[in-house]
Amino acid sequence: MIASVEWSEGMFYDGKSQSGHILHFDASADHHTGMSPMEAVLTALCGCTSMDVVSILQKKREPLTSLTVTADAEQAAEPPRVFTRIHLTYRIHGSVSRKAAEDAVALSKNKYCSVSKMLEKSAAIDYSIELDA
Repeated sequence: MIASVEWSEGMFYDGKSQSGHILHFDASADHHTGMSPMEAVLTALCGCTSMDVVSILQKKREPLTSLTVTADAEQAAEPPRVFTRIHLTYRIHGSVSRKAAEDAVALSKNKYCSVSKMLEKSAAIDYSIELDA
């Protein structure tokens, strides 16, 4: 896997993935033109675990209609400002059983989500599940 970032101007950068996708980074105080790198990492965690949970629930033939994963994170006070705690909230819509939802989230956290496995080396990661039929 290869990625690159090119400085544009000021505190603006364009990241490019090997697959050709572009992500705009904004390291200014207000992040008005793009995500900060740490926001991108947190978003990647939400994306990684979402993909796992949807895939697992679909394989279990659970009637999932939508999923939103929200991350609430705390960072260290001093540089490097690594994440120290992350709480993920899984909002699952559809007539998904509580057990299937819990199993899918646990499998993502403990086995499949590589972003979660990297981040748990510095941050305590916990979660809650909200089911809405």
